[in-house]
Amino acid sequence: MSLDLFRAITKLLPHPVLLATAGGRILAVNTAATRLVPELRAGADLFALADENTNGLRGHLGHWLRSGDPLPGSLKIKDSRGELIPFRCHGARATWWTGPEPAIQLHLTRLDHADQFVALSQQVRALNKEMAFRRAAEAEREHLLVAEQTGRIRLNRLYRLTAALAAAATPAAVVDAVHDTAPAALGARSVGLALHSERLVPSLGPADSLRAAAGDSWTDLDHGHAPTLPEQGPGPDATTGRADGVAGADAGGREAAPGSPTRVLRLPLEADGLSLGELSIDHDGGPPPDEAHVTAIAQQIAQALRRAGLYEHEHRLAERLQRSLLPVLPVIDGLDVAGRYAPGSDLVDVGGDWYDVHVLDGDHIGLTIGDVAGHGLSEATAMGQISAALRGIVLRHGRRPGAVLAELDHFLRAYHPGRMATACYLVLHRPSGTLHYARAGHLPPLLIHADGSSSFLDRALAPPLGMVNDVAYTESEARIAAGETLLLFTDGLVERRGEILDAGLERLTGLARRTAGLSADELCEVFLHHQPSADKPDDCALLALRATRPGA
Repeated sequence: MSLDLFRAITKLLPHPVLLATAGGRILAVNTAATRLVPELRAGADLFALADENTNGLRGHLGHWLRSGDPLPGSLKIKDSRGELIPFRCHGARATWWTGPEPAIQLHLTRLDHADQFVALSQQVRALNKEMAFRRAAEAEREHLLVAEQTGRIRLNRLYRLTAALAAAATPAAVVDAVHDTAPAALGARSVGLALHSERLVPSLGPADSLRAAAGDSWTDLDHGHAPTLPEQGPGPDATTGRADGVAGADAGGREAAPGSPTRVLRLPLEADGLSLGELSIDHDGGPPPDEAHVTAIAQQIAQALRRAGLYEHEHRLAERLQRSLLPVLPVIDGLDVAGRYAPGSDLVDVGGDWYDVHVLDGDHIGLTIGDVAGHGLSEATAMGQISAALRGIVLRHGRRPGAVLAELDHFLRAYHPGRMATACYLVLHRPSGTLHYARAGHLPPLLIHADGSSSFLDRALAPPLGMVNDVAYTESEARIAAGETLLLFTDGLVERRGEILDAGLERLTGLARRTAGLSADELCEVFLHHQPSADKPDDCALLALRATRPGA
């Protein structure tokens, strides 16, 4: 609509009509308005004509601008004699107006004294309508605030469950995480787990069982084992209609009271196309949880169980492999010999470190220790082959440490190209206590004297095995006397994150001063656990030999 059309339409109306901008400038008026108040004309300022303060009139205009429907109000307009003419009016935003500033269309009706009550009633009704609108807006704001707080709490509980499942590396840890955090995340009183133990962790033998690994807080669907917990009263199953109870702890650690009614929701736990069991949720007779939310949590739990089951299977394989690879040390008259191995991580209990003792003849004993670079089943397999090859090599060259390492280097480059290993081989001549040794990139053995002082056998060093062709492995000589102990070790014993290697070696010499009189086995225990709180970045192997009498 244009101004001309507005004037043409309103010209015929018997009551005043005017069009004004939000700033109070009158854009157009009809003939009835000009006839009643000549000052009401296009271009006039409504703020100058109205008998109200500027803020009050601006508030009226803003009120009318926000409305799509006419809202009642009142105005008093000054005429040319300065007299005030009261008007009852209805105003609304002129939605058809396309000018740069929004406009308001006002319909005016002159009031006499009898109309004042009507105008007041209309103003009261308008005020009540606005108050109702404000109350509704406040209620909606409160509703949104409560919803936001509820969502934040729910998200925080879900985060705690997700973090606990991500940190759980074993089936036992997953079961504990589910019982500790899932009830709160699901808004349930308790949860229960019923698992197929043989699908979760394939058995390695008749003596193999998941019970020791995962505890007794779940139901074994393959062996009929269920946790021993207080009986719960029957209740309707939300999905099957069966009367049932659920074992588990609620979000506050409480157990269900005997005889209390329960409503149980059961969801399958599936991962990688494999059915691992089911998750039972007791929502205590309240409204059932959101289906999509529950399904997502069940999928998270299933994935965590699947991951933990694969870990458990690999862990058991690693343990068996490690036990089969560690040697049984011989009992040698006049010598006290002991060895230890400790993994550097809880993830896979196997690595590439090895040690061995070789009885060459009545007078000569061979000692070896080494480390295949890396950590895991592949490195352990390579270590086993190297250890086996070494036993064959020492039968031919056992009295010559340099020749032993040279042939071992040739074996590694031929059958394990690209791999690197460090090693140290020593030969003890028992009658004289003389040691001949050679090192291939390995840390020096520590010779601990009877008074607790010590020194490293740090000569005869050559590059690691598998790295350089045609290496000449030199030999060096030392002597061990009665009461002295020779300690061979891998780098996992001394290396620590953020620390130089010399600090670790110095720590060993300091510890050696407190080991006087210890047996070889006791000495290994002391050195292996001298930093129980420190992170072990790598595997650790120890071999200790103590001369108990001269000429041993």
